[in-house]
Amino acid sequence: MLYSSHTSPYGIKSMREINTDIDMDTDTGTDTDVEKVIQILKKRYRAGSSLLMAPATRGDPFLTLISCLLSLRTRDEVTSKAAERLFSLAKTPEAMLKLRIDDIESAIYPVGFYHRKAKQIVEICSTLVERYNSKVPDELAELLKLRGVGRKTANIVLTIGYNKPGIAVDTHVHRISNRMGIVATKNPNETEFALRRVVPERNWLILNELFVLHGRSVCTPLSPRCSICPVYQYCKRIGVTRSR
Repeated sequence: MLYSSHTSPYGIKSMREINTDIDMDTDTGTDTDVEKVIQILKKRYRAGSSLLMAPATRGDPFLTLISCLLSLRTRDEVTSKAAERLFSLAKTPEAMLKLRIDDIESAIYPVGFYHRKAKQIVEICSTLVERYNSKVPDELAELLKLRGVGRKTANIVLTIGYNKPGIAVDTHVHRISNRMGIVATKNPNETEFALRRVVPERNWLILNELFVLHGRSVCTPLSPRCSICPVYQYCKRIGVTRSR
């Protein structure tokens, strides 16, 4: 069943009524609403139990970095199996450099652009050994110097690898933040900086995981499942024309 923007799936309030209760400034959400959304999603998804990365990867910056690189334009299940095969061969930059490029390619196939990613892994490992004493940097600026590492990957390394504050913005985080009216931004980079201003730092670590889980199961790109959304009352539904 599709709902119009003026019909509540719960039959409690119409969207017009809800909108009178919520600050309609689309530049940013209020700190209070953002905090409530995060707390509700924490309870809904029990964040930390449904890990976006394998448990063995968490707390290891190098494994986190390589897993992130493999995941680009690749389905999660493919990434997980490829990472498992690769890490069974090598788990450190030095060990990775002892592998032949063909071995790396065979291990990570069929991740997207596996030829290019294999070369990228070798280059990054060489840089880590030569410039960083085989240690993955724990500062955003230094991570961004590594070949092929963007802000999303760098922030995931900081949060999952080092348990340091950071906000990794992917398509789910960008879409949901703007759809809810927490921010009003045009691209993921803008979204990251906007979220840093409105989300309390204590919630940065968990934000990406919560929004990814929510985006996969409920707040989907097309026809989101608003009828079962636990944070419906805090969502401005910007850009939503059809929902379930």
